[in-house]
Amino acid sequence: MKDILGVAILGTGDVSNGHISAYNANPRTEVRAILSRDKARAEAKAREHGLTHCRPYTSLDELLKQDDIHIVSICTPHHLHTEQGIACAQSGRHVVVEKPVALNLEDLRKLDRAIREAGVRSIVSFVLRWNLLFELIRSLLEEGVVGDLFHGEVDYLHGITPKLALYPWVRRREYGGSALLTAGCHAVDALRWFARQEAIEVFSYANTSPGNPLDYEYEPNSVTLVRFDGGMTGKVATSIESVAPYTFPIVLMGNGGTIRNNQVYSNRWTGQTGWAAIPTILPDSGSVEHHPFVPQMAHFVECIEAGVESHASVADAVKTHEICIAAEISKIERRPVQLPLA
Repeated sequence: MKDILGVAILGTGDVSNGHISAYNANPRTEVRAILSRDKARAEAKAREHGLTHCRPYTSLDELLKQDDIHIVSICTPHHLHTEQGIACAQSGRHVVVEKPVALNLEDLRKLDRAIREAGVRSIVSFVLRWNLLFELIRSLLEEGVVGDLFHGEVDYLHGITPKLALYPWVRRREYGGSALLTAGCHAVDALRWFARQEAIEVFSYANTSPGNPLDYEYEPNSVTLVRFDGGMTGKVATSIESVAPYTFPIVLMGNGGTIRNNQVYSNRWTGQTGWAAIPTILPDSGSVEHHPFVPQMAHFVECIEAGVESHASVADAVKTHEICIAAEISKIERRPVQLPLA
């Protein structure tokens, strides 16, 4: 019988609930530690999820001295991810890190290097890769239902307002970074996941709505164009001050058809006269409970046991983050930016 993998959770915010629930659902993992600045919050989180063998910590150094911890899930605010990820990797722990993994290129490179040098496994929580619509779309693309893609659009439209717990720190540049890094990176990663090509050029515009009603320290809206090495073009629109329900629209155009969310039109299907809708679960909510953390963590455990890299490793996530960072450079310097970044 294989040993149970001990897990530590860093942070007690909403997203930690998704991680803890996923580990609780996996017979191969057990949450044994929770880190918080406030010990009482860590204890309360453990009680909330019925974690009977879980210890509270206020010091990451102390937590990493425990030899029964094999996986660390980093669910803290964005600006802490790099430093904590490096410490966990250097201690020999496998690393799960929420997006974005870093807010600048230097930190991105540092974390990637630390994980490579430590030889541990990693996964970045681009959890929508396990959403059922995403799995359906990948299946349709692999089967050639819409032919070869020549253009794709994936947007992230979600008003992050004072009603949300993360708003007070996300609105600040030093913690949020940019609209793409703090939220729109999900759409950037989805575009890459569907394109199956390497991005080679980025151009971006960004703005703030009149009056800056949500008091963001950076432009909370952007439109980013991406050119891929296989000739495909892409567009990602991001708004975190959108005055509308959360939406994550997807359009993928191929030389044999088009995918529009869960609707498909293909010239393969003789007699088709309109869109065919396929019932599935759409990525139409920003709620943690809506996201497929259970299959993500199950996949990561399988990668650890098999000694293989995840398709969503930090090394792969570097490419998604480079697009986001290149978009910020493009916006400031008003020019196309080539990838990979120097």
